[in-house]
Amino acid sequence: MASALARGLGEPVLVSSPSGARAKTLAAELGGEALGSNREVAEQADAVVLAHKPKQLAEVAAEIGPVAKIVISVLGGHTTADVEDAYPGLPVYCFMPNIPVEARQGVLCYTAGARAADGPEQEILELFGRLGPVFRLPEPQMGPATAISGCGPAFIALVVEALVDAGVRRGLSAKDAGAMAVETLSGTAAVLRENGVDTLALRRRVTSPGGSTARGLDALEGGGIRAAFSDAVDAVVGAQL
Repeated sequence: MASALARGLGEPVLVSSPSGARAKTLAAELGGEALGSNREVAEQADAVVLAHKPKQLAEVAAEIGPVAKIVISVLGGHTTADVEDAYPGLPVYCFMPNIPVEARQGVLCYTAGARAADGPEQEILELFGRLGPVFRLPEPQMGPATAISGCGPAFIALVVEALVDAGVRRGLSAKDAGAMAVETLSGTAAVLRENGVDTLALRRRVTSPGGSTARGLDALEGGGIRAAFSDAVDAVVGAQL
């Protein structure tokens, strides 16, 4: 996620990573500098983006907490209070972005820390807003939001993969089936966006009574597609509790 954010922002970066190799690659791509430690990044940067493994929260905080000025977290599995406890007294801003931020077509869910107003909150929101719409949410809603937007790209990729497999089984080439599925996904998203995400209206426009789309939708409902997505969201939220 760190590299996706950095590529989407397209700004020179100060970056560190455990091996150093990934940091050097990203700095070479975007400009900036790969530094030798997290502490060096925190000393030189106006704000630090936490994109390490969630289980390393306390470990990294012990290293950079004394010198960090502002903390921006994209860590899954931690509440804003968890991050604030690790960085007492600092302005904390918690985002849950998704992979499409790399193409500036992402979704970013946001919860402000208690001291957010003490730092440049508006500037941070404007910066991250370049990557896609920012949804400001209360803490309890971050779990289901993560399931829909954060995990959603993987869920949707699986749907595309299933459509491609079905098309190949019926004689399409994988290349053609993939292109059709992706372009259909993109176009459908555009129509829904323009029409206020009215999914029922779109389905009615496409579905003729007793027609092929109706038969396909019946098959999907019979296969439990709604229950499968509901179970997927519940599994993500449950893992965060």
